[in-house]
Amino acid sequence: MQRYPLWKPVSLWLALLIGGLYAAPNLFGQDPSVQITTASGDPLPATFGADVDKALSDEKFTPKSSKLEDKQWIVRFGDTETQLQAAEALKRDLGNGYVVAQNLASKTPAFLEAIGARPMALGLDLRGGVHFLLQVDLEDAKKAAVQRYLNDLPAFLRKQDIRYSGRRANGDAVEFEFADTDKLQKAQAALSKEYRELAFTVPPNSATPTLQARLSVEELKRINDNAVQQNLLTLRNRVNQFGVAEPLVQKQGADRIVVELPGVQDTTRIKELLGATATLEYRAVDDIPGAAESAAATGIAPPGDTLYYTRDTHRPVLLKNDVIASGAQLTDATPTVDQQSGTPAVSVTLDGPAASKMFDFTSHNVGKPMGVLFKETDISTSYNAKGEALRERRDVADVINVASIREPFGRRFQTTGLQQAEAKKLSELLKAGALAAPIEIVEERTVGPSLGADNIRKGTYAAVAGFVLVVTFMAIYYSVFGLFADVALLLNVVLIVAILSILHATLTMPGIAGIVLTLGMAVDANVLINERIREELRAGLSPHAAMDAGYNRAFLTIADSNLTTLIAAVVLYALGNGPVKGFAITLAIGLASSMYTATVGTRTIAHYVFRGRKLKDLPV
Repeated sequence: MQRYPLWKPVSLWLALLIGGLYAAPNLFGQDPSVQITTASGDPLPATFGADVDKALSDEKFTPKSSKLEDKQWIVRFGDTETQLQAAEALKRDLGNGYVVAQNLASKTPAFLEAIGARPMALGLDLRGGVHFLLQVDLEDAKKAAVQRYLNDLPAFLRKQDIRYSGRRANGDAVEFEFADTDKLQKAQAALSKEYRELAFTVPPNSATPTLQARLSVEELKRINDNAVQQNLLTLRNRVNQFGVAEPLVQKQGADRIVVELPGVQDTTRIKELLGATATLEYRAVDDIPGAAESAAATGIAPPGDTLYYTRDTHRPVLLKNDVIASGAQLTDATPTVDQQSGTPAVSVTLDGPAASKMFDFTSHNVGKPMGVLFKETDISTSYNAKGEALRERRDVADVINVASIREPFGRRFQTTGLQQAEAKKLSELLKAGALAAPIEIVEERTVGPSLGADNIRKGTYAAVAGFVLVVTFMAIYYSVFGLFADVALLLNVVLIVAILSILHATLTMPGIAGIVLTLGMAVDANVLINERIREELRAGLSPHAAMDAGYNRAFLTIADSNLTTLIAAVVLYALGNGPVKGFAITLAIGLASSMYTATVGTRTIAHYVFRGRKLKDLPV
């Protein structure tokens, strides 16, 4: 009897058991469902189930089930149309305190869920939804950084008692003019020590001593990276307000962001909220009599001030450049109604440092005016006769409120001067955070639920057809050893699905294409092995010796061929975007599992089928 390593059959049985358990949830399917959680993240109240049942019965919806699952209330339905209608009704009836999301609830048995087995999530092309590709305006991030240094550097020089005669922004640099070279050198020494991220130079041939502070290459890269990362975080916060289950918000390239929202079909409000850059700034008002009117007439604002206009009356207002608090420092914002005037308002809550600064300012300025500046950036795209995209940027900065400070306040207060819809939209934006730089939607795609279901059906047909054709060919051409390859191919599919499920991977059409391609490539190894066994038999070796030689000598060839394909899959993953990455992952997993099933799987089956038997030939 031939000696055979014990680890091979043991590993095969373990692979079959574990793979079967973790691939099984994909057989049970999923229910269209509505997922409900509290907006604050707190646990659902004890009577919440009764509230949901009442809301559904009032709207005449009959769910398959309605219960608490994993700290979320899940309501299951029989079809997607009822799911969509019920989600809208629950959003309306339950109010703003809850996040109502459309989802797919697994029908996996409890014993499989107990070991963490769950089905693969479906991608946008299979489930339906919207896809956006967003372009981050990094030029705006650079301008904002220059403006920040234009305010910070003069303040630092004043603290160092270094006087300058003028300042201005010039591209990605800030320039200071001095009365003499001695003051310039003192300023350069002090600034270079404090602001190491800037490059300080003296431009030649300047009419007056001038010091130029320019953003370094490293600082520009840091600003750009921070802008993209801040926008990623802000967009994730905004997407969470839509109540979308399993959204995708990820960076693509240096300055683009991909947003995918499964189950969403109406893109109007989404586009408004994703691209909006509205925020608030609270600033002191320069209340010198006649100063605002004089600045409006001459177009020249006093040092330290900026001229703005009120939204309703277009009256000129001078605001100090120093920002007391801004939208980025808000921790909460809620639309409300002002009790005194009955007009729409936004109740805001500041973080610790901003609250302290606001309290300090209001304590020392009781009776003096403070202004609320509403800032918004809109980027629209039009096309000329040649089809070239023309981007138009519109900056809005209006004073929506000027009021005298009646008493000190800090952490919480109200902002008035807004329309009702504007107050609601602004509160949503402030809660989600401000964009570090404006964004533009450069690509938009919508996939309907019916198209997603059609993609699933076609993908399944392709996978089944490919599997049947390969199985039939192998069984006819290689006889019994072809059947061994077919068994290994089936195990290969189980392992691929199991590994993707364990990794919580998202299944897309390119992923299905990778599985179908793997089905065809998986038998390549068995073809090499079987042809090698035939050669050894023709060379005069005994059946058992030919079988051993066929597997051993074909292994290096199999490894080489799979390694080259694996390198291509790694390159695709490194350089590709979402769909290409999905294809690369599926292909790489399929290559690894097919090597195992072809060399260990079929070898183990052949050993136990033919061991102890005296053979004159092999059915290969």
